[in-house]
Amino acid sequence: MSDIKEQSVNSCNSCETCTVNQYGSEERVEFTKEMKKDYTILIPDMLPVHFKLLRNIFTQQGYRVGLLKNTGRKVVDTGLKYVHNDTCYPALLVIGQMISALQSGKYDVNKVALMITQTGGGCRASNYIHLLRKALQKAGLSQVPVISLNLSGLESNSGFHLTLEMIYQALIGLTYGDLFMLLKNQVRSYEVNKGDADALISKWVKELSNQFKHRKGYTPKGMERNMRAIVEDFAKIPLNKVEKTKVGIVGEIYVKYSSMANNDLENFLVEQDCEVMVPGIMGFMMFKIDNRIEDINLYGGSLAKKKVVQALMKYCEMLERLLYDTVSRYSDFLPPSKYAHIKELITGVVGLGNKMGEGWLLTAEMLELADKGVSNIVCAQPFGCLPNHICGKGMMKPIKAKNPDINIVAIDYDAGATRVNQENRLKLMLANAKRRAAEEKKAGQSAAVLSSSTHVVHN
Repeated sequence: MSDIKEQSVNSCNSCETCTVNQYGSEERVEFTKEMKKDYTILIPDMLPVHFKLLRNIFTQQGYRVGLLKNTGRKVVDTGLKYVHNDTCYPALLVIGQMISALQSGKYDVNKVALMITQTGGGCRASNYIHLLRKALQKAGLSQVPVISLNLSGLESNSGFHLTLEMIYQALIGLTYGDLFMLLKNQVRSYEVNKGDADALISKWVKELSNQFKHRKGYTPKGMERNMRAIVEDFAKIPLNKVEKTKVGIVGEIYVKYSSMANNDLENFLVEQDCEVMVPGIMGFMMFKIDNRIEDINLYGGSLAKKKVVQALMKYCEMLERLLYDTVSRYSDFLPPSKYAHIKELITGVVGLGNKMGEGWLLTAEMLELADKGVSNIVCAQPFGCLPNHICGKGMMKPIKAKNPDINIVAIDYDAGATRVNQENRLKLMLANAKRRAAEEKKAGQSAAVLSSSTHVVHN
């Protein structure tokens, strides 16, 4: 064992910040207080608008944060090079994006850190951080610190602290982001002047970022005022309201939201003359918080912890209520369903203990879309994500039993899947949707003619 240790120490001379344990593997590099001053923290850009607001919130707390924008095949190939191809596709993409960014020459690799989330649950996503550190070591970048963003106390760093204030501010940022996403998806397919929604979002992101800088826009009154003004601005966008095929998107959280992961799925559907509906991320956040309460209800645990989590849940419900009430005032816009209602939809379908990955929420989101009259659903499934294959593809039969007219297609995303095959399957789903719509329209016209004829004969 001493020989192994000596050999490992001798082979690691390139990085003074790393230490080597007795088994010859490198221990993690801590993000220190000194690093906070001049290091840039890089984070994946899963949700551009949401994460831009989060970046500004972190900046307000004294951190320098950069959103990774590099995409394309190079990211996938880098992920394949440094991550085993049998792991989850989102892990391959996130790690590939981070390492390819570090290798691009754009960043000083000795003045940069990476941030990745850990939920602490049974999903393998909590282990991405270890895969990332192994990949960094293999790429000769083991000096780069990796920060774990988690609420479970899995890891800590002296230079980064997730305070209660930051958590509340982050939830507010995500709520604003959900509002932008909701409104944009309901107008972008009907815009008279293409790009109006994007321009409006850019305007409001700047305005909110300026408010955050001066610690405004966080209070319930401030949020209500901002949200009302945002909805009023979107209501002024000139629209050409013609009939469109409504398509909902559900699935694993990264592939559902990341355009890089799903091959620009939303834009493709818009180009195919569809109105896209995507559930907000706050539902997922509430699902994760609620899981901690359900764990204590099912298995027992600390009552003090339960009260803290319940308080956080009530805060989320307040934010949800603000968004719902504001959008509900305008008949032109469809408000999001409340979490409590979504939770009720799975009664008798799947149990609340099914919470790995997106768990029962994935099933509930499909039921929610059907409840809103959105009968066409794309279920985005990444390779290697077993929980989502079970709660997504595996739950299609009981969902169709409750909603016979529903039209669901599961699209698999991985490094070897071709875009043309995915788009062909989507076109087939849309062709089926348009055929059904035509049949329903014809049946409705026939019924109207029959009713009119009966009325004439009766008279």
